[in-house]
Amino acid sequence: MYAVLKTGGKQYKVTEGDVLFVEKLEGDVDSTIELTDVLAVAGEEGLKLGAPVLQGAKVVCKILAQDKAKKVIVFKYKPKKDYRRKQGHRQPYTKLVVEQIQA
Repeated sequence: MYAVLKTGGKQYKVTEGDVLFVEKLEGDVDSTIELTDVLAVAGEEGLKLGAPVLQGAKVVCKILAQDKAKKVIVFKYKPKKDYRRKQGHRQPYTKLVVEQIQA
């Protein structure tokens, strides 16, 4: 059984036990969170599609970590003009493990 869900402007195909990194969500570590923007669920009875989301479907996840990704360096320069700008950015994320898919 798998589900397609939407969070943080991205779509993820998940099954039970999957670990995924999503855009930062509110919640404490070791707490559970329910993601209700489920676009599709496939199981033994076939594929169910939502228009745009399935009513009553949810994915129950456990928060493993609230962290930041590796630093990305943004470096701008213009040749021969002595213009240089260096900036770093660390994107916050939430690490989830999928515990249950409810259709």
